[in-house]
Amino acid sequence: MNIAVQSLRFDADKKLVDFIESRIEKLSQVAPDMLGADVTLRLENVDHDENKIAEIKIEIPGNSEIFAKKQAKSFEEAVDQTSQALRRQLRKYKEKQRQK
Repeated sequence: MNIAVQSLRFDADKKLVDFIESRIEKLSQVAPDMLGADVTLRLENVDHDENKIAEIKIEIPGNSEIFAKKQAKSFEEAVDQTSQALRRQLRKYKEKQRQK
């Protein structure tokens, strides 16, 4: 599976990239047929502490994509929340596929 991590307005360190890859790999337990993931990390210029945004797009078979975006105080927290949202979406997608 191809995981592409892109950071905007800052440079992501190896530790953060490894954390992201581990979260994405855990999602493959729910959907082992995932084709890839595009992760975008972004810093927003706002006055409050929650200025870190994580966007994750998961590619699944059938030319489909699942997307989630969360904002938090740290990138780890934002990625964690985003992966939880994607886990719920993947479960719903899999359930719909079984019903067909």
